[in-house]
Amino acid sequence: MTRLISTGRDTLSYPDRGATARRPLPAGYHHLHHRTRIGQGRTAFEAAGVAVTTFHAHRTSGMRVRADAGAVRPGSRAVVGIGLGPLRISAPCEVIWTAYEPTRAGFAYGTLTGHPESGEESFVVDMDAEGTVWFTVTAFSRPDSWYTRLAGPVIPLLQRSYAIWLGRHVRKLAAAA
Repeated sequence: MTRLISTGRDTLSYPDRGATARRPLPAGYHHLHHRTRIGQGRTAFEAAGVAVTTFHAHRTSGMRVRADAGAVRPGSRAVVGIGLGPLRISAPCEVIWTAYEPTRAGFAYGTLTGHPESGEESFVVDMDAEGTVWFTVTAFSRPDSWYTRLAGPVIPLLQRSYAIWLGRHVRKLAAAA
């Protein structure tokens, strides 16, 4: 079951909490939807689900993640970062919803004040009726800092490239299980 909560610490930088759990995504944002085939069967599903819900997939893809919990849970916080030294970009997020189901595992995080973008992104592993395992990234976002506004259309291209890259890492982690 997908769980949505309000933490009472609403410092999200956007008003559309939980929108990645439903359709359509809100207007006024760039939308991203990327799906990667991960593998086949329960073992691949479970390995991919753990990799996604513990930020292991993010970490192995090159992101630096500081999280206040092992496995994600609604209300937990994380700071995702990329870059080096003074060129490091830190992106504070809050987990909005989680899914820990027999054929679905994942979560969405929303941007907090200080994140260079404003919006929400979900990372979900599904196993279909034939046993095929899929990883899907769904997001809506818009610039929320001077440098993401300046970068303009480059940001959506980078986000899509990262979704593809992350999908490859989830596939490798599931195959190694």
